[in-house]
Amino acid sequence: MNATTTPTATTPTDHLSISPSILYFGTPVALLTTENPDGTPNLAPISSAWALGHTVVLGLGAESRTLANLAECPELVINLPSPELWAAVERIAPLTGADPVPAAKRECYRHEADKFTAAGLHPQASETVRPPRVAECPLQLEATARTITPAGPDGGFRIVECEVVRVHAAASVVIPGTQHIDPAAWSPLIYNFRHYYGLRTPELGHSFRSQTAS
Repeated sequence: MNATTTPTATTPTDHLSISPSILYFGTPVALLTTENPDGTPNLAPISSAWALGHTVVLGLGAESRTLANLAECPELVINLPSPELWAAVERIAPLTGADPVPAAKRECYRHEADKFTAAGLHPQASETVRPPRVAECPLQLEATARTITPAGPDGGFRIVECEVVRVHAAASVVIPGTQHIDPAAWSPLIYNFRHYYGLRTPELGHSFRSQTAS
């Protein structure tokens, strides 16, 4: 018999048809830095991002301060935190740089102008874009936003295609003498159905919006 067989209608299964409220099925957290209209930086955590080559695609809320900033100044830094920074990420999770807070966010979010201080993180000057990097993040991707496209059935999201123009990596996660990230040394912070994990760690904590916190 072939090692791979096609399941038949009588093959037992324990799969359930469910309707989860979110589909954050285990993606890296990113901290986005953009420039506010007054020249100050905005810092925002997201977990909807994927990369192909030197293109990074982001999913952002249509009413977010980050999106408004990118429409005015299409420069940003995509900072990738390590697992030990999860508490800093969660400290700013319920905060927004939008003022006034959009109606759809008022139940769960409040305005905060200085999210670096609120997170306990520090800005670090970038080399090719205006927004700063997050000094504590081992990977920092300076980028420019190329396209912004409406998404979602009600247009509540935007897909932002970014071109990475410079990569900064902590020496501790680079293979010595090369241009390569050491996958044995680098571990991203993972957002798994609103709970935080590292690649090699048990659960670290959960989001303030988790519906499955024990």
